[in-house]
Amino acid sequence: MARITQRLGMTRYDADEYYRQALDAFKKGRYDAAINAVNEAIALLPTHAEYYAARGLMYHEDGVKEKALADFEKALKLYPGEMLAHYGRGMIAYKDRNWDEALAHFQDAYKANPQRPETLYYLSILYHRKGNNPAARQLMEMAIKEFGEGSEYARHRADAQRWVKEFDKILGIKS
Repeated sequence: MARITQRLGMTRYDADEYYRQALDAFKKGRYDAAINAVNEAIALLPTHAEYYAARGLMYHEDGVKEKALADFEKALKLYPGEMLAHYGRGMIAYKDRNWDEALAHFQDAYKANPQRPETLYYLSILYHRKGNNPAARQLMEMAIKEFGEGSEYARHRADAQRWVKEFDKILGIKS
C-alpha cells in the first residue's frame, strides 16, 4: 500500500500539507506546533532538505541552537544548495561573531536566491565589518529594492535606509 500511495504522490501531498501547517503555526509564533507539524512532514518525506532547513529556522527562532545547527547540516547534506539552510547557518555564525563563516554561508544563500532581501542585508553588514563599505552600500541598496514598498518589510527597509546614510557618511558621499 505504501508503494501505491508513493506512486500516486499522496505521501508528498500529505507531507506538504503538514509543512503548510508548520509554516502557518510558525508565523503565529506557535513554535512547538510548528515543529510538531514539520516533524510529521519529515516522517513522511525524510529526504526533503527544505523541511529540515525550515525546522532548523524554527529551532533557531525558539532559541535551540544545537538542534537548529543539526537541522541546517542535515539539509545541506541532502542538498548542498539549500538556501534556507545556508541562511540559517549564516545567522548563527553572525550571532557568534564568526564573520568569515557567516559571510561564506550568506554568499551561498545569495547564490541560491539572489533576490532575498534578508540575505542582501546580512551580506551588506558583513562587507561593512570586513571594511568593504562600497560593496556594503551597493548590497544595502539592493536589499532596499528587494524589500519593496509593502508594509511587511517597512521596518527592515527603514533600517536598511539608515545603513545607506551611514555608509554615505563613511564614504564621504553627499546626499
